[in-house]
Amino acid sequence: MSVTSSVDRPSDKKDVILKPPEVADHVSHVEDAKSSAVEGEFDNSIDDTRPSKTVWMIVFTVAMGGFLFGYDTGVISAVLVSLGDDLGHKLSSKEQELITSITSGGALLGALIAGLPADKFGRKFGVYAGCVLFFVGSVIQAASYTVAQMTVGRLVVGLGVGSAAMIIPLYIGEIAPSRYRGRMIAFDNLSVTFGQLISYVFGAGFTHVAHGWRFMVAIGGVPPIVLAICLLWCPESPRQLLMHRKVEEARTAIARVYPEASEDQVQAKINLITFAIEREVHAVGDKSLWWQFKQLHCVPSNLRALIAACAVMAISQLGGFNTLMYYSATLFGLVGFTNPTAVSITVGATNFLFTLVNLVIIDKAGRRLILLVTVIGMSLSMALTAVAFHWIPVSKDLTLETSTLNWAGILVLVAIIVYIAFYASGVATIGWIGTELLPLEVRALGTMMNTVTCWGCNIIIASTFLSMMQAMTPSGAFGFYAGICFFGWIFIIFCYPEVKGIPLENVRQIFAEGFGIQTAKRLQAEAKLTRQNSGV
Repeated sequence: MSVTSSVDRPSDKKDVILKPPEVADHVSHVEDAKSSAVEGEFDNSIDDTRPSKTVWMIVFTVAMGGFLFGYDTGVISAVLVSLGDDLGHKLSSKEQELITSITSGGALLGALIAGLPADKFGRKFGVYAGCVLFFVGSVIQAASYTVAQMTVGRLVVGLGVGSAAMIIPLYIGEIAPSRYRGRMIAFDNLSVTFGQLISYVFGAGFTHVAHGWRFMVAIGGVPPIVLAICLLWCPESPRQLLMHRKVEEARTAIARVYPEASEDQVQAKINLITFAIEREVHAVGDKSLWWQFKQLHCVPSNLRALIAACAVMAISQLGGFNTLMYYSATLFGLVGFTNPTAVSITVGATNFLFTLVNLVIIDKAGRRLILLVTVIGMSLSMALTAVAFHWIPVSKDLTLETSTLNWAGILVLVAIIVYIAFYASGVATIGWIGTELLPLEVRALGTMMNTVTCWGCNIIIASTFLSMMQAMTPSGAFGFYAGICFFGWIFIIFCYPEVKGIPLENVRQIFAEGFGIQTAKRLQAEAKLTRQNSGV
């Protein structure tokens, strides 16, 4: 069905849904809009105006979901070394891997459940669902007396983690101004790392308290209540509203984000978003989810965007970080530290501080340059960790064969801190920003696939780390992670384009032919020249 024919037949409901009358006042014919879009004639000067404090408060609010994500995934590190026989017996390595990895399994399911209704019921709906799951899961864990109960609690929390991880970056990416999109999504990841840091702090504080692990997990039930209340104040995504013809609500939401914009600029933004949505509706229409799945995987430009996004996410998970997040206390005990839970705070603190660095530089330096520097740094520091472990006497059942901390143990700590610094300032955040590469018609589904990649790879790491350490030795395990990071770096060189500052509606042009490294550079140069000519 052509664009022209859909306008000539307004009785076609699937076309009318996304053709609000206000847009027709400014774009009299969709073919005119199409021509303007191709020629770059849509007025997007609204993105050059100063965003409101309100939009930052909205981002701060929904990023509480990221805090919960970080807290509930990070707290398990201290819980594992504090459980003792509170679940009926001392846990084996396989049982520790089970209650750790089940959260990742729940997150995988949560991402699927949250992703499917994201377009129909809105982005906020998924956040509310996550709040319920975080609260219920925290209560179940705190009241657990068997491995089965603890496993169920961790599974429920994982469902909440998956929902938050999928919906929140999507929501922020759609409400954020183009110039600030990177750092606003990065703030969500900063909240994740802050949650992890706080979980380590509480872990250290409650380690020597009788049954202190129950307090650690129970604390995670408080923030979701606060988030659910504050979320009432946040608007729905303007793109989501326009998809459902709620034009005035979208206008209000856009005006809250851009308080200094004129009415014409607000209307122009509505026109641009509506045109992009309309184009996707004409392409998608009433097609099934299976059809959309095929569009994502069988249309070459969409597939390339998906591969670029998911590959960076896979690097962030398979490169070894989650072994430190889940097992840091266990790992630092293995190398000889007498208070490994307290030492784990260094992991959380480094992660948080360097995520803050990413927040500051991401929209200035760009995604690609940051990845090229940090991923090779991750590889080298993992290789250094592997070398250091060669000089630490560890038995096959992962016990330290000496009572003292030697120089190699200190080197492991230093190498891990360096690794975390590279990880947090690069791939940790940019893995989630990958949603900006995806066209609107497949963005929700593509974001779900990106999140599935995250948690699928996470499950592999969480459920195999201790077994790999036993089978391959610690040096072999960390050498394996170093190799993954290195090949990831090669991928980024050839397949990850720079998209900073490009409106979401225009990113699709980059993947039209190949992975668009040179196309992206040209678009960046054109955007820079335009800003210079306009005095911005």
